[in-house]
Amino acid sequence: MAILVTRETKAIVQGITGGSGTFHTKRMLDYGTRIVAGTSPGKGGSEVHGVPVYDTVAECVAEHGADTSVLFLPARFVLDGALEAIRAGIKLVIIVPEHIPVHDMLIIRHEAAAHGAMVLGGNTPGVISPGQGLLGILPEVAFSPGRIGTVSRSGSITYYVADTLTYSGYGASTCVGLGGDPILGTTFSEVLELFDQDPDTDAVVLVGEIGGVYEEMAAPTIPEVSKPVIAMVGGVFAPRGKRMGHAGAIIEGEMGTAKSKLEALEAAGAKMAKTFLDVPRLLGDALG
Repeated sequence: MAILVTRETKAIVQGITGGSGTFHTKRMLDYGTRIVAGTSPGKGGSEVHGVPVYDTVAECVAEHGADTSVLFLPARFVLDGALEAIRAGIKLVIIVPEHIPVHDMLIIRHEAAAHGAMVLGGNTPGVISPGQGLLGILPEVAFSPGRIGTVSRSGSITYYVADTLTYSGYGASTCVGLGGDPILGTTFSEVLELFDQDPDTDAVVLVGEIGGVYEEMAAPTIPEVSKPVIAMVGGVFAPRGKRMGHAGAIIEGEMGTAKSKLEALEAAGAKMAKTFLDVPRLLGDALG
């Protein structure tokens, strides 16, 4: 069954006529994803790779029953775009751009909760259920169908974990990128709960990184998950005082360090991987 994206997902692309939107729409279509429409205000009536373009999300929902949206918009337009999607009835909003203003994300999260929608990002690579659908910018070559769920804040680490699962013969049910911005629309805990309910997922690999406290916040959920949880954290050897890429990779005192995350996840019962090659070994131990 997988989670978040399946063969039945009806997705739209907001910003479909822009460079990134056009490029990644073709990639998603080539993968087999059902991209039913796109939006670009003022360009309604045109097409991109055979996909009809509308002025508003509401038209996409009314005409095609769209339930998911991928945003390829400049960060300053994400608030309006996300709110438009949520209020039009979209239930999964995927925000690919990074550096979304903190206050904008707080508003988006509040609106999503009020309408029963889920938001991935900002700065998410997206989500993929191998063999079923791809939404975002994930490199499909790294992923193969299987029964291991993955959830990560880092796009690049997601790809390495997926590649490891592919070459070790496990594959993935769904791979979810939460995003690297300071304020995210969805937490590790929420995705863990979805994987726990998915009959096609046998175990979950949780990948964190330095900065923020999303990993520590997930710790209380891990004992409630009925499936094995493998965890690893990037940034163990990150030098203090250095800027480390993601906008959310901010350490304040001892909060948000790799050490604090590792300790919290291990104490919660997660099986800890120090390297990518530890992941299939730990899965073998857990699943037999």
